[in-house]
Amino acid sequence: MSFGTVVVLVTILTAVGFAALGIVYARRVRITVEEYVAGGRSTGGLAAMATLVASVMGAWILFSPAESATWGGIIAVVGYGVGQAVPILAFIVLGPRMRRLMPQGHSLTEFVWFRFGRAMYGLVLVIIVFYMFVFLSAEMGAIARAVRFVADTPLLLTLVVVAGATLAYTVYGGLRASMFTDNLQFLLIFPLIIVVLVVALVELGGWNVAFDAVRDVNPALLSATHVPGVELGITLIVAITAANLFHQGFWQRVYACRSDGELRKGFLLAGLLVIPLIIAGGFFGLWAIGQGVAGPYDPIALFKVATEVLPDVVLVILLVLALVLVMSSMDTLLNGIASIFASDLRRLNPSIRSGSLLTSSRVITAVLIIPAMIVGYFFDSVLYLFFIADLVCAGAVVPVFLGMYSRRLKGSAAMISSLLGIGAGALFFPNPDLGGWWTFTSLTDFWHVLASGNTLASFSIAVGVSSLAAAAFVLFEGRNKAGAGFDFDQLSGQVHLLEERS
Repeated sequence: MSFGTVVVLVTILTAVGFAALGIVYARRVRITVEEYVAGGRSTGGLAAMATLVASVMGAWILFSPAESATWGGIIAVVGYGVGQAVPILAFIVLGPRMRRLMPQGHSLTEFVWFRFGRAMYGLVLVIIVFYMFVFLSAEMGAIARAVRFVADTPLLLTLVVVAGATLAYTVYGGLRASMFTDNLQFLLIFPLIIVVLVVALVELGGWNVAFDAVRDVNPALLSATHVPGVELGITLIVAITAANLFHQGFWQRVYACRSDGELRKGFLLAGLLVIPLIIAGGFFGLWAIGQGVAGPYDPIALFKVATEVLPDVVLVILLVLALVLVMSSMDTLLNGIASIFASDLRRLNPSIRSGSLLTSSRVITAVLIIPAMIVGYFFDSVLYLFFIADLVCAGAVVPVFLGMYSRRLKGSAAMISSLLGIGAGALFFPNPDLGGWWTFTSLTDFWHVLASGNTLASFSIAVGVSSLAAAAFVLFEGRNKAGAGFDFDQLSGQVHLLEERS
């Protein structure tokens, strides 16, 4: 049996296996719309930790950290890990606050609708759906290209197998099935990563030899003061934090926890665990440079060095790891997007029956997969789409979450602040080729970061401008003695469970 045939069989068996487990589990419980979206609100801290780690650790950890390491070095990889941990840890504060404001809530869009009104709701809805759709497309495209690179398997075959299997249990069981399979996938992720990492180190001659090779080729990549790496690390912290606070999968798990204490425990542990996982993925980018099999900005650096040094059996283990990672994030993204529309449909059409709402949620989940497959198939890289999503998230993040604490920030002020931030960041945003589109020597002479196409400037300015604008609006309203501001107490009476048990 050829290696390519083995890879195809392993891909099918892994995907179908998780689909079967998810469906069998879902058949044991009665799925209502509330359970489909919020998972019964009974999850403990350790289970929350497992589902969070599995959900956020998609196949991207086998691509992006290694790619960033090829030019940003070890400091960029550390920044990547911290950047992914910060938003998870932020939910330790934001999650309980949202649960107190809306005890029966389901999503960030519900909060924005009642707190800021329709205009801001529309902006945030577009931001969330676009970000999560790009994430979904990137995951599907990444796994298909990884399997093709290792075993020359057609892209469409992998896309159909992975999409079909993930869709099968996600459509049927919703968040309950997603969280159940997340727990199983979590148990596999760490052992599989350790096996791949240890074997790679052995084949490379050990820790010192592996990194000595990097030092010989480009010693700057191992420096903690490598300027491109420091800038990239800061960029990633800003961009990832802003984007992940709009991740509906996280908000679902905020409400899935049975108490604030369990929420804090789960999110704290998850935030700490993701850092070493991402750093481990980044090491492969450094080793790829040291072995001379990849250059800067190589999106498949990990797989290039893996195919050079790993035995075939460990390559298969690596592909199983990639499949586990992609399915664990895909089911979260699919169910997360569907849950937004489920909660919004009930609000927009209060007379809709529970059965129809559940059917609509499942149809939305199934329909989403088709355009995601198309984007994943045709786009070799969705990095630019991710940058766009990160920019709009960076521009809106402070106005939205300031509204959870300040009574004085009105919907129109939040909208204007967000648009100002996005517009200011867009001035420095790169072209599709990731280059600049204007030059202004005086700015770059003052600070080289202030250049067209510099994502650190773009994201930081988006956050800075929107923050200053929102703060100015709050101060202005504070001087206006005519009104007392928004009444947070009314939120708990406006947001209700989606339905009674059907």
